[in-house]
Amino acid sequence: MGVPVVRIRVLVVDDHRIFAESLAAALAAEPDVEVAAAGSGPAALRCLERAAAEGRGYDVMLVDAELGILRTAGDRRAPVPVPADGENAPVDGISLVAGVRSGRPSVRTVVLAEKDDPRRAALALQAGAFGWVAKDCSLQRLLTVIRGVLRDETHLPPALLTGVLRELTAARKHRTESEQLVESLTPREREVLRCMVAGLGRKAVAERLFLSPHTVRTHMQNVLGKLGVHSTLAAVALARRAGVGPADPAGPDLAGNVVERGGQLA
Repeated sequence: MGVPVVRIRVLVVDDHRIFAESLAAALAAEPDVEVAAAGSGPAALRCLERAAAEGRGYDVMLVDAELGILRTAGDRRAPVPVPADGENAPVDGISLVAGVRSGRPSVRTVVLAEKDDPRRAALALQAGAFGWVAKDCSLQRLLTVIRGVLRDETHLPPALLTGVLRELTAARKHRTESEQLVESLTPREREVLRCMVAGLGRKAVAERLFLSPHTVRTHMQNVLGKLGVHSTLAAVALARRAGVGPADPAGPDLAGNVVERGGQLA
């Protein structure tokens, strides 16, 4: 009696249907690979959820690097507009990788790309991808990557390695600089900053921290000055880079919005 073949379950996610179906068919010809295809981020998430519910989760997900991205004039890329129906809203490739890494860490993701892009490759790795592979690579190469990531290997084209390391080093440097700036804040200013990250306006922060609106305004101005930025949005972006999370949503009012007029606090 022969030993049963352990099959690798692969999900191909690409909004170019011909490519997705062709790749799925090629992979399915392998005796140890079982494959399905999804044409969008939401469809992929539904496939993953359904498979997990059936106790037959996917092992590897191959994601188009430009999933959910439209090409505009000059070859610039822009996110696909989100329709009113949130369930069918598009999800870009990097966001899908991050979501799957967070919600289903056992699934190994590999990004398929039409061209080398060190910045997006670095973003993909930071999001949790285990590999970045050219779409025009050989089937044998792709199978090597699929089997490799299941052994917790990370796969990058040699030509991209230097650029990706440079991007990751720069991102780490920016994070460190942001962390140092945040550390310069007083405990009260950090509280105010966390409220800003949560989207609270000046009045809501005052109610939450039992301070006068004037005092809160002074704290906010001090935060902007110490962080070296000129707007609340820039302060929030820097705070997020430094790993500062929003204030506890159990506070009295998280419905207030930060409003800026000409870069000034409202």
